[in-house]
Amino acid sequence: MKYVVLTLLVFVAGCSTPVPIKPKFPEAPAMLMEPCLELKRLENDAKLSDVAKTVSENYAFYHDCSLKSRAWAEWYKVQKKIFEDAK
Repeated sequence: MKYVVLTLLVFVAGCSTPVPIKPKFPEAPAMLMEPCLELKRLENDAKLSDVAKTVSENYAFYHDCSLKSRAWAEWYKVQKKIFEDAK
């Protein structure tokens, strides 16, 4: 019985640390911090229908990418602030 109590005491004392451990907020993955891909370009001999199609696709792609990028950046900033304020 004495050895069991002594062993438990050692484990409990060993688990407590007088040095505060400061966890860091995880860095964002590099993949999520990359900018959007390049927009499509027209050939020199493009027809008007090709121009309209490319402009429409680029417009949609840009706004979709811009929205995702801004939403991700805002979410990350808010989560980091919450994490740092919780300490």
